Amino acid sequence: MSEQQQNTQPRLGWSLQERDTRYIKSLMPIWELLYRYYFRVQTSGWENIPNDAPVLLVGSHNGGIAAPDMHMMMYDWFVRFGVERRVYGLMHPKAWQVSPEIGQLAAKLGAIIARPRIATAALRTGASLLVYPGGPQDLFRLHSMRHQIYFHKRQGFIKLALRENVPIVPVISTGAHDTLIILKDIYPIVQKIHEMGIPWLMNVDPEVFPIYLGLPWGLGIGPLPNIPFPVQIHTRVCPPIVFERYGKEAALDKVYVNDCYEMVVSKMQYELDILVKNSHV
Repeated sequence: MSEQQQNTQPRLGWSLQERDTRYIKSLMPIWELLYRYYFRVQTSGWENIPNDAPVLLVGSHNGGIAAPDMHMMMYDWFVRFGVERRVYGLMHPKAWQVSPEIGQLAAKLGAIIARPRIATAALRTGASLLVYPGGPQDLFRLHSMRHQIYFHKRQGFIKLALRENVPIVPVISTGAHDTLIILKDIYPIVQKIHEMGIPWLMNVDPEVFPIYLGLPWGLGIGPLPNIPFPVQIHTRVCPPIVFERYGKEAALDKVYVNDCYEMVVSKMQYELDILVKNSHV
């Protein structure tokens, strides 16, 4: 990596001005084809997003790096509210480290680095924010866990909602986790190999190391890019979740934060159970 790239890389994802409505519009025809004919998306609940206030959209990640349900949710947002209504998405800092080029393209779509300061700044501009708290562990959770809400105990999004006094609007999906069949996560084994002196790929700890069935690899290993299977996806925007207390004191109360976290996970699991049941009728 050149000195110029090293100086540029940390800046990616920190500016809210990188979002490019022209670039978003250029991708809409591609998303539409995927939405209508490849994933044949069925969706509901968009009336649960208020028209005049920012919200914290909280989702459960699915389908590996391709994350098709996330892209279909974005397409639905832009169709319903237009590309001018700003929504930013938090992206794991390691994603920017692996490929600054991909990070730059993601930033044009509204991706920002997952840091409290930039997340707070986005909400305070009046924009909504999309966060997938489960991170890579959620993206690559086992196929047997495909119908489970799994945030890996990460509670930062709760603290953010409490500090900034914004409602949480859950976004859920079923089907997307069938686009990549995760058989096992061998991260503990690979981590031990790393501790013996073998460096991580691209010097970035991936936090997961799945074995899976998927395109184009067939039987694949590692968190590699993939082509999703053409599985039908059902998405739903759930009713807003509003807590009893907000403010800095609430966000610093560990017991209260945990109670709020458990409430969100419980309500999202309840909604997901219903969505799974209805999608199989």
